Amino acid sequence: MTAAPPADLAVLLRTMPKAELHVHIEGTLEPELIFELACRNGVTLPYPSVDALRAAYAFTDLQSFLDLYYAGASVLIAEADFFDMAMAYFRRAAADGVVHAELFFDPQTHTERGVPMAAVIGGLWRARAEAARTLGVSSELILCFLRHLSEAAAFETLEAALPFRDRFVGVGLDSSERGHPPEKFARVFARARELGLHVVAHAGEEGPAEYVRTALDVLKVERIDHGVRAADDPELVERLARERIPLTVCPLSNVKLCVYGSMDEHVLPALLARGVCVTVNSDDPAYFGGYLDANYQALFAAHPSLGAREAHRLAANSIEASFVDAGKKAAWMGRLDEVFGGVDRG
Repeated sequence: MTAAPPADLAVLLRTMPKAELHVHIEGTLEPELIFELACRNGVTLPYPSVDALRAAYAFTDLQSFLDLYYAGASVLIAEADFFDMAMAYFRRAAADGVVHAELFFDPQTHTERGVPMAAVIGGLWRARAEAARTLGVSSELILCFLRHLSEAAAFETLEAALPFRDRFVGVGLDSSERGHPPEKFARVFARARELGLHVVAHAGEEGPAEYVRTALDVLKVERIDHGVRAADDPELVERLARERIPLTVCPLSNVKLCVYGSMDEHVLPALLARGVCVTVNSDDPAYFGGYLDANYQALFAAHPSLGAREAHRLAANSIEASFVDAGKKAAWMGRLDEVFGGVDRG
């Protein structure tokens, strides 16, 4: 069993101000809340209990996770459900030192079941305001397209969301990578850029390093979500470092979905050492064994060479890579430097 980081480092990892840039809000739906919402909405689940549902969290790959993920999301029907789910996440994020979160949401997962777009975005928007007021956690929303569906379906989703354009800052691309290269969505991403939206995409998790390059060159994304397969291509790694293209890496997710056999095999430390703007995130924490602090703790426990210097760099990267204005970034960077003021980063 991997030892935990030293106590002082563990506290630093939890308390340092940081941003979370890769979290699927539907993936924060804990089994207890799934059953609570199922009861509220009269939804019958294929599992008899919370324990039985949690026992099903043994994934062999991304698709085996997605099958369970979509089943869990079926309990989300009313605006209040989305509010309750997001607030549960924000409370955990605040406890982990998160000052800013950029939440992915998948409207197609819900609209295909007849849930109105207004209910999805309305609930998340109300939670966003409540989290800022009561927890001091800033946030933004990023609408994601499901890549196993068609580009035409993505266009329909984007157009349906335009009445709420002031409530989301960007679009992303998620779901299963295999057989769905980034260029499949070239035109809808071009449309999103015309609308002034930020653009990001999952690439290089199960897909190859070439998907990372295509997401950059064809979709013209500003951040790569996951991106760990870029490590297979030294020239691509050099480009990522040179152009300061952020990678929103999710360590526990990568191990849980068998991208790596164990945490000590993870390439994040090597990418960080090469100067890549890597960040630590939780992805779908209810399913993958931990929220943001748990990801930091597991990564640093498995890689004893990581210390205070790397912790500061990872937190600073997350703030730098966020879609907020320069003033907010400067304020958070100042708080971060204060936390590390008396810490030896040698």
